[in-house]
Amino acid sequence: MHTTLIDAATLSQHLQDPKWVILDCRHDLMHPNAGFDSFAIGHIEGAQFANIDTDLSGAKTGADGKFLGRHPLPGRAALIETLRGWGISDDTQVVAYDAHGGMFAARLWWLLRWVGHPAVAVLNGGLVAWQSAGLPMVTHAERRTPGSLSEKSSLVPTVSVDDVLNNLSTQARTVVDARANDRYRGENETIDPVGGHIPGAKNRFFKDNLAADGRFKDATQLKAEFAPLFDEPSKAIMQCGSGVTACHNLLALEVAGLPGAALYPGSWSEWVGDTTRPVATGSH
Repeated sequence: MHTTLIDAATLSQHLQDPKWVILDCRHDLMHPNAGFDSFAIGHIEGAQFANIDTDLSGAKTGADGKFLGRHPLPGRAALIETLRGWGISDDTQVVAYDAHGGMFAARLWWLLRWVGHPAVAVLNGGLVAWQSAGLPMVTHAERRTPGSLSEKSSLVPTVSVDDVLNNLSTQARTVVDARANDRYRGENETIDPVGGHIPGAKNRFFKDNLAADGRFKDATQLKAEFAPLFDEPSKAIMQCGSGVTACHNLLALEVAGLPGAALYPGSWSEWVGDTTRPVATGSH
């Protein structure tokens, strides 16, 4: 079972394996159709397309009318049905990839763990690693026989916006923001209506998890780099702009042997949906 990362050579040996499902998670936050367009031009054999906006996210507004963020979690039942539609069962090995260093594939990795399925890994280095190894791409789409995935207890913790708000006074948990340093500081914000960060949050840009070749740094290096941020993963909360790249930090922590941190799914986009919530700017 592969539960964190998988290399291109290993994946290439399982393209015809009926118990393996490959999902293409390419996306562009500014151009929503770009991921599927790229998939149509070429993808790994047997891969199916997973849309961040529709397949891997839920409604942006809750039943109470409150804004839940740009990529709120899908309902668990709806997600299970989507996963079954891709042919996923309890004994399926899932592999997710993108062309962005795992930026979007990590979201799918986390969601499967959220519904209790541990056999999911991210292609280390993504499509760049695949193509650099001289491995082929195809254009034809794949349709799988529906699977029978069952919903099990979650393998990962989450926190709500109220949990994060209450933590401002206690500082019992460390909030870690996965966005780029300038957005964390409140500069060059082009996606959300307000720039800055949750007061007290520390910054760990998700791309810092990657080496120069686009693959994840090794466990020892990741562990050393996360060490200054918090003492205990179970007391850490990962967030980002909308709950997507925070999953990249969670994957890196898992690679580093530091499991147990929680995801704040709504993240910054939900946080600034209510103007009464405080905002910090600058480096602290």
